[in-house]
Amino acid sequence: MPTWLQLMLDSLPSLLWAGLTFTIPLTLLSFILGLTLGLATAIARLFGPAPVVAIARFYVWVIRGTPLLVQLFVIFYGLPSMGILLDAFPAALIGFTLNVGAYTSEIIRAVISSVPRGQWEAADSIGMSWSQAMRRTILPQAARVAVPPLSNTFISLVKDTSLAAAITVPELFQTAQRIVATTYEPLILYIEAALIYLAMSSVLSALQVRLERRFARYGGFLEART
Repeated sequence: MPTWLQLMLDSLPSLLWAGLTFTIPLTLLSFILGLTLGLATAIARLFGPAPVVAIARFYVWVIRGTPLLVQLFVIFYGLPSMGILLDAFPAALIGFTLNVGAYTSEIIRAVISSVPRGQWEAADSIGMSWSQAMRRTILPQAARVAVPPLSNTFISLVKDTSLAAAITVPELFQTAQRIVATTYEPLILYIEAALIYLAMSSVLSALQVRLERRFARYGGFLEART
């Protein structure tokens, strides 16, 4: 067996374990929390009073206008100067959540705005309150349109979690870096890490297609694109 192949096989369990225990949990938690934050931010920008709208816009402006890596460094390395000490994983979780929240808020704001005004009027005509109309009429329609961009955000997040290695989170990429430090084989190990990320992204992309087709059965976006 070639030496490079043996090295890849020997390191594979460690890389997969790091992905299972850190990369995947970090991705899922960040996306769920970020999506919740994004929904709240989008609603605040669309329906909130002027001060709340200003705060929401400022948050989105700052997060979208600065690199994710810088945001992680500010949280993990910068906040201790103010007496706020965070472990690596919580710091990464906060950073990714804030980042996902800003980007998903723009997606959600756009898809809610795309729902025809007549849907609001129809909900009001049958006596629905604002919250009932949002839950039962507006968000279900907006969700169909939001699936592709939100799915893309989730897939990108899987790859972006590699940046957590810079703040010492022992996820997949940092595990590869540690193995490189002992084997001195960066090309082989980094290619192996890239292949694992590629496999995860490919699986998620396939699931995204299935999800899109499922929503398309209910008058979703696939018919609109044809």
